[in-house]
Amino acid sequence: MAASDIAIASAAQPFTTKDREDEEVVRRNRRKGLKALNAECTGDEPTKALDSSLKKHTALIKRMRQSLGTENNEQIMKDIASLSLEKYVDELAGAALEGVARCKTERDIWSAVEVICAIHRRFAKTFTPAITALLNSALLPSQRTAGSASSGVAQVSAVPGAGNTGSGGAAPVPGASATTSEQKEKEDAARVTRQRPILRVCAELALVGIIKDAPGRSGGEWIMKTLKDLLSNDPTLSSLPLLSIFLKSYARPFLGISPFAGSRTQIPEGIAASSLQTAISGEEFPQLAKDSEQDELVEKEVRTRFKRMCEGYFENVSKKLVIEHKRLQEQDRRNHEAYIRSGEIFEDRQQAYEKLTKAYEKLLSSCQTLSELLYLPMPTLSTATQKSDSIIVSSGGQQDSQEDIYTSGGKWEDEEERRFFEDLQDMRDFVPRSVLGLDEKETENANGGESENAKDEEIKERERREREDDEAKELEKELKRLEIEDGNPSDAAPNRISFDDETEDKEAITTPIPSPPKTPTPPQTPTLAPQGPSQLLTALLARLPDCTNRSLIDSAAVEFAFLNSKAARKRLVKFLTQVPKNRVDLLPHYSRFVATLNKYMPDIGAELVAFLEDEFRYLQRKKNVVKELSGVRQKNIAFLSSLTKFKVVPTHVILHIIKVCLDDFSGVNIDNLALLLEGCGRFLLRGDETKDRFVTMIELMRRKQSLQHLDQRQIMMLENAYYQCNPPERAPIKEKERTPMELFIRHLIYDVLTKKTIDKVLRLIRKLHWEDPQVVRTLHNVFTKAWKIKYSNISLLAMLAYDLQRYHPAFSVAIVDQVLEDVRRGLETNVYKANQYRVATIKYLGELYIYRLISSSIIFDTLWSFVTFGHPEGRPLPGQPCPIDMPDDFFRIRLVCVLLDTCGMCFDKGSQRKKLDNFLSFFQLYVFTKESLPMDVEFMLEDSFEALRPKMVRLKDFEEAACAVDEIFNQAHQASNSVDGDGEDSGDESDGDGEDEERRGPEEEEEEDQTASDSEINERPPSPDTLVLLNSSEDLGPTEEDENDFAKELAKMVTDSSAEARKVDKRTAQALWDSAVLPTGLRKKKYDESDEDEDASDGGISEGQDTMRFVLLTKKGNKQQAKKFAIPSDTVLATHTRTAQLQDKVEQQHLKQLVLDYEQREEVEELKAIEARTRNGAIKIRYVG
Repeated sequence: MAASDIAIASAAQPFTTKDREDEEVVRRNRRKGLKALNAECTGDEPTKALDSSLKKHTALIKRMRQSLGTENNEQIMKDIASLSLEKYVDELAGAALEGVARCKTERDIWSAVEVICAIHRRFAKTFTPAITALLNSALLPSQRTAGSASSGVAQVSAVPGAGNTGSGGAAPVPGASATTSEQKEKEDAARVTRQRPILRVCAELALVGIIKDAPGRSGGEWIMKTLKDLLSNDPTLSSLPLLSIFLKSYARPFLGISPFAGSRTQIPEGIAASSLQTAISGEEFPQLAKDSEQDELVEKEVRTRFKRMCEGYFENVSKKLVIEHKRLQEQDRRNHEAYIRSGEIFEDRQQAYEKLTKAYEKLLSSCQTLSELLYLPMPTLSTATQKSDSIIVSSGGQQDSQEDIYTSGGKWEDEEERRFFEDLQDMRDFVPRSVLGLDEKETENANGGESENAKDEEIKERERREREDDEAKELEKELKRLEIEDGNPSDAAPNRISFDDETEDKEAITTPIPSPPKTPTPPQTPTLAPQGPSQLLTALLARLPDCTNRSLIDSAAVEFAFLNSKAARKRLVKFLTQVPKNRVDLLPHYSRFVATLNKYMPDIGAELVAFLEDEFRYLQRKKNVVKELSGVRQKNIAFLSSLTKFKVVPTHVILHIIKVCLDDFSGVNIDNLALLLEGCGRFLLRGDETKDRFVTMIELMRRKQSLQHLDQRQIMMLENAYYQCNPPERAPIKEKERTPMELFIRHLIYDVLTKKTIDKVLRLIRKLHWEDPQVVRTLHNVFTKAWKIKYSNISLLAMLAYDLQRYHPAFSVAIVDQVLEDVRRGLETNVYKANQYRVATIKYLGELYIYRLISSSIIFDTLWSFVTFGHPEGRPLPGQPCPIDMPDDFFRIRLVCVLLDTCGMCFDKGSQRKKLDNFLSFFQLYVFTKESLPMDVEFMLEDSFEALRPKMVRLKDFEEAACAVDEIFNQAHQASNSVDGDGEDSGDESDGDGEDEERRGPEEEEEEDQTASDSEINERPPSPDTLVLLNSSEDLGPTEEDENDFAKELAKMVTDSSAEARKVDKRTAQALWDSAVLPTGLRKKKYDESDEDEDASDGGISEGQDTMRFVLLTKKGNKQQAKKFAIPSDTVLATHTRTAQLQDKVEQQHLKQLVLDYEQREEVEELKAIEARTRNGAIKIRYVG
């Protein structure tokens, strides 16, 4: 490395190697000084002149128990120097241990070391041995593992234990110690937390001469032995964090390991462990300090041994990591297969996988930490590869059509199945040898006749091989014959496949015809406990049907072994042959029971297999009896398959049974063959002894299946059985690659977003780079795919869209457009797999309305489209099918209910309430056009109506609903005609008023929306930003106070006698006169009289008199006085006043009519706009509000 490169690297890192060297030198000098001080003081100085107060001694001990950290260091050191302490040495040692356990930081650790050294310098012979013994006991390993594990770090490789169970050992009971394991984990975590500061203090004491291996030596050997005990007695590697903490602070003094200079990159994997130290000590990686050996605080041999011990431990941890990595990949593969097979992963399997993943990640993190601290390479972890060992067989000798028979994945589907069929308990571990018949006499006889037995076995093996060769030749001949028939289609139909004549004749002579199996009568419950062997055996056989797990059936096998006799074995075989045909679930457990006993009682398995084989031959002769013997056939095949997987049935027997079914490939034999393939096909296909012959049989079966005309049920059975024993190879699913920014955005929305974190998520989204099109595209995808988040968080997503509208309005508009497009696409396609997406989208649309991103017209358009889209003229009718909305499709009803449940409660006032009532009437008509509703849809419909209109009277049938809808449409047409006539008469005069009211309409609607959504917005915490940018349209106008002030000022202008006051309009002056000039009492009295006499007086003329009442106001000082008097109606003043009143009344009546007709005119105009938009489509919506 060049000098310039070194300078650049040093400047780039804030904490360089030079700084680390300086700090290590400072620590070493400080430790050397304290060590020299401890060696000089012998503790023999007199203590008579020191204070011996009990109160001060008690306070010192209490202070030491609280903590030996920096906050108490000064006072404790002062008390140690001033108090006698002779009678309290033991209490000081105990208090020091408790105080050490409460130290957290490096400064606290050094403070505790100083306190212990100060007491040591005074009481070296009494205090130091006591504190050393206490520290040693505090660092002892856990008691539950201390007696089981042996010492030595080299044995840590046996500690991890890959969890493999031998085939002959007893399998552990799953879930038996779940609670105990969790308790052990908590205890280990608490122990590590308690021992961490104690270990650091002991390391410092070993360096400063308090803890010594021998006089004149350091305490490195003591520390190494303590860590060795902790690590070797730790099967779960719970003490590994202690080693990591120790190496972070004391790798240099105890191991002599120097850090790399100016580099914190990972060690390459290609570097060997032996070459690392050479690389470290070379020129590129200089050592920390090139001092002499005399400056070291720990002896060189101890450092070398300590380093070798840590490296050996790291190697064993690496092996454990590789094993756990393979276990995790295997479990992941099995979970994937289970998911493909059943469509879901069960909870127990998922919990086991999560627990294994958590343990692996913890182990991986610890191993990486050790690799960085020891400067050793990480082990190579293999990636998840799918190995396949496939056997390629040709079909009919044609090279262009080949079929792969894969044998990947092993004999068993998962680990649990493997343990059930392979991990059998050995009876010798539970039953005495004499009971099993393994006494010395039989052993001698066996040894004496060993040669004869060997000869007999050799003869039997030769005969078995010859028989298998004959069967293989027959299969090859059959394949050749099928090839010839396949090559000559013009020939006659293939002859019926017949049995081998010799075999058939032999079976006809030797095979007995047993009677149908009888169901055993349940034994009566004895009044007394069974005492004799016969009663005990009867009780055991009565309990066997209830032994439905491994532990129960294994214990039953042990219990039977104690009752072993020839008569007992015969009774057992008879009981096993009489299993009810409807209890096929018991056969695997009975097979395990037989396999456990078969090793020492082979006659049980032989007799049972012989009976099942004879029963199979009997059933072959009864092929015409299909229904009556179907349960017996199923039981027979299932029993043979289970015993085959336990290797109780010889391979030539099961292969011969399969060959018999293949020879007569028709009728019930097809069902038998499918059951055999499902039961033991995978086992035979992947077994080394049966793989080659079974592949030939599968090929023969596929050829016959293609040549014969089978019904659909038989084809389906054979296909399922074939792919169950020989599943096709699957390509690994490629994970979509995403950018870090995309992953971060998805993490915010999918994982972080909650009610409590919504403001935090909003701030982070606003901080994104909104000028980047990729970021905006990612946000758009996340905000428009509401089905990818939790259903309960859809409202939060809408709230985020509302908050972003203030800062990015175009983004919110794009969200609404995409959501409406998704709703429309769902109506046009109506794909079943998209139903979940559509429900989430409709929920999202309703939440967008609640947060004022869309108007109510969009909601009503969507609701009407649900019930009219795709139907002719927009009118659904019963018995009139629609391709995208069939009568048996109820999904649109679900969508309507979801939307109404989300935002329907907002439409409970004014015109919107009437609109919703009209829609509900039409919606009931739409429901009557469907077939009978399922129960869940009916309940959903009832809940929606109950929430929106609890007092609404539901329509009973389609005719009543049609009448109600026709009435609604007629009212709409009548209102449309009347409003059209009024609109022509009103002319241009009412245009301004209509525009003003149209401008006020959305504002009033927003106010109603705001009122409806107050309850939800109030639950949300305050917005993170106080600055809100208001639109220019949000001009609220003058307040009420401003209006009152303005009225008062205007009244003053009216009362003024200036010339401008006389120019005020007469009507305005009259209104201002009544509101501001008249006294309050007189004004009220005037209005009351005018209301009472309005009809009689007709504008102020008294009944029976031709006069008009007037009020004359006079003012004396600041007091106003009113005087009433009557004026004849024929005077000019009365005539002019009367004319003005009549004109005002006519104008008021006209304005009143305009206001009353405004709402109806607006609804008709909206109806016209909707009909204009949908005139060219298939929808024609008519509704009135």
